[in-house]
Amino acid sequence: MKTRITSFTLLVACLLTLPHTWAQSVTANLTTAFQKFEADPQMQNGIASLYVVDAKTGQVVYDRNSKIGLAPASTMKLITSISAYELLGKSYRYETKFALRKNGKQTSLLILPSGDPTLGSWRWPVTKEDAVLKDIVRAMQRAGIKTVSEVVVSNEGWNEETVPDGWMWQDIANYYGAGAAKLNWRENQYDVILKSGKQIGEPVSIVKTVPNLNGYGLRSELTSAAAGTGDNAYIYFPVGTSTAAIRGTIPVNESSFKISGALPSGANQFVSMLADTLRTLGISMPQEAVLQHNGTPQQDYTFFHTVTSPPLDSIVYWFNRKSVNLYGEALAKTIAYTDASTSDTRQGLSKIRQHWKSKGIAESELAMVDGSGLSPLNRVTTHAQVQLLLHARQQPWYPGLHASLPTFNSMKMKSGTIRGVKGYTGYHKAKDGREYLFSFVVNNYNGSASSLVKKMYVVLDELK
Repeated sequence: MKTRITSFTLLVACLLTLPHTWAQSVTANLTTAFQKFEADPQMQNGIASLYVVDAKTGQVVYDRNSKIGLAPASTMKLITSISAYELLGKSYRYETKFALRKNGKQTSLLILPSGDPTLGSWRWPVTKEDAVLKDIVRAMQRAGIKTVSEVVVSNEGWNEETVPDGWMWQDIANYYGAGAAKLNWRENQYDVILKSGKQIGEPVSIVKTVPNLNGYGLRSELTSAAAGTGDNAYIYFPVGTSTAAIRGTIPVNESSFKISGALPSGANQFVSMLADTLRTLGISMPQEAVLQHNGTPQQDYTFFHTVTSPPLDSIVYWFNRKSVNLYGEALAKTIAYTDASTSDTRQGLSKIRQHWKSKGIAESELAMVDGSGLSPLNRVTTHAQVQLLLHARQQPWYPGLHASLPTFNSMKMKSGTIRGVKGYTGYHKAKDGREYLFSFVVNNYNGSASSLVKKMYVVLDELK
């Protein structure tokens, strides 16, 4: 009997030590893999941070430079997403309201936006531009409107500077650099169709834009490059004029090469397209709106239509899946705007830092200047990112966040890329059933991003 008890006790002790042994094995393997990664020539002048914890216990599995603030690129979208869930709620929806005021034969149209980044977006059937315009037109027809003499967009509480600190001039006129206004339209994006020459060095012409631009022109300074060189075209916002320049190259022998730009004014583009739609029905309306920055008296207006956005849970899905910078900037401004008279991005980010400070994360670990990670001025720690992931995993809205993450290297994680920066942050369940939360960020590497990514995957493979 004594022998049996001793054997049973030994078996239990072995089973209890197995998880610890597994953890030690993963830690040892990560240590070896990360040391090799740091010694790679691509990291000669760079710095890398990796922080891994056990998803169920929060126990640290691996830590290297986790308290050093680094530029996170788009991995910071997870911070904005989780903060939006916490501060706005998974069911939060934006509303864009429309009202009319009749004064004799004069009719004014008042638009009260709320910063909705999905208005006119192609990502949902109900938000597509045709669907939105059709519903507004029908509502105006029911109201018996035959002509509109003035269009007023209430911009109260929303600062005119839609671009946050630190964004590069090369970025802000291109689609991924679209700023968040109070009235956004088509994700503040348009497409440019280009035609290149047959020979290297020949000029590139602009075929058309989709949609037609209102009060905004483009000038091509592009040249034709060798076949297979891809899209190296960048749009630069004008200074002192209404015409932007497109510089760089596209490949030769392209007759319909598409690039995308950022609208300088989503509000004017929306009003212009609404006016064009109404004109086909015999209803006249100005092509441009009057932005009202002070309080707009509403007592004389009659509200007749409201456009409601998809819920936050759905917005976060596309925010992370397609890395839509506009959504991050809109959410940061909305967090500021919900209980204050300003949409200042800095106020929104301050609220985010204060919220996480109350949960034990130092403000210095979240030195953010935008909501999307596009700015190279952001400095965030991998420790803070993982702590937010750990918190999110315990919340009822976690399934929505998890579903929003793309899959790279057979792992659910958000990627991040800006010049000299590469990162991956997310969740992974290993073959042995253990779950890990991790953040892996690299700054100032040299060489190609594709080569670095393969080496980062080798390190992350130790979690499989």
